[in-house]
Amino acid sequence: MTPRKEPIFIQRYIADSQALREEIVAGLTRARATLSPKHFYDRLGSQLFTAITELPEYYPTRTEAGILAAHGAEIARQVGAGSTWIDLGAGDCSKSLRLFPLLAPARYVAIDISVDFLRDALAEVQRQYPALDLLGIGLDFSASLGLPPEATIGRPVFFYPGSSIGNFTPGDALAFLRRVRAAAAGGGLLIGVDVVKPAEILEPAYDDALGVTAAFNLNALLHVNRLIGSDFDVARWKHASFYNARLSRIEMHLQARTEQIVAWPGGSRAFAAGERIHTENSYKYARDAFAALLREAGFGEPRCWTDERGWFAVYWANA
Repeated sequence: MTPRKEPIFIQRYIADSQALREEIVAGLTRARATLSPKHFYDRLGSQLFTAITELPEYYPTRTEAGILAAHGAEIARQVGAGSTWIDLGAGDCSKSLRLFPLLAPARYVAIDISVDFLRDALAEVQRQYPALDLLGIGLDFSASLGLPPEATIGRPVFFYPGSSIGNFTPGDALAFLRRVRAAAAGGGLLIGVDVVKPAEILEPAYDDALGVTAAFNLNALLHVNRLIGSDFDVARWKHASFYNARLSRIEMHLQARTEQIVAWPGGSRAFAAGERIHTENSYKYARDAFAALLREAGFGEPRCWTDERGWFAVYWANA
């Protein structure tokens, strides 16, 4: 019987509550108020996002899964077996697990902002692959890819699914891809990207009929209340989202239903009725434009797979 190994966990991200408070207050007091999309993801927000991925309007998750299932063997030939598979924003690790029978990685490195999110998921990965080396890293990889030496043993292959790259501005996306390219030397990147398409397809994906995305967006206010002691009343706000065709991005906002003052210890902000807090961007890319971005970041000529409708794309690029 193959001996069962145990996952190793390393927490690199240490929350600085004062710095986080200052960041939130700075965003709320800008001329055009903002909140970082990272504030969506408390426990309830994470559960709501999981529910969003099951909605009929939200095509990205199932479309990407279909591409990986249909082209998995070809993708595996490009990626090669025996890699150190580095999963950015691993969550429950399910997307990587579906690929492991074809990819046969030598090591699995799951990265999320907190190792506590990863413990149960990696226990299940270890149950299915008892001889696989597993490493869970708590890291805010959007700010830094400072990986510990344990994560860089072997040929590194980074996996960034779900079109999360769309949450970066194009300039920030390029800077992030350059950091990945430097860390992936000798390996490569497998990444999912949402493709530009008509607004009538895009907009319902971010404003569903059941109102789950609205609840997800509004829950950020409850999370911020806990983080900085503010007194947002979610009943006085509503979800607003639209496709900005000029910038090729979906924008999500929270819009004040009424004139109000929101206070927190040491400060406050008056909001006019109709005034908005910008909470998220989700950039969409033409296929050739994203391939060019990968090349500009220093990757080799990418391979691309898409679904039959051309709604979503998965790229492999050697580093």
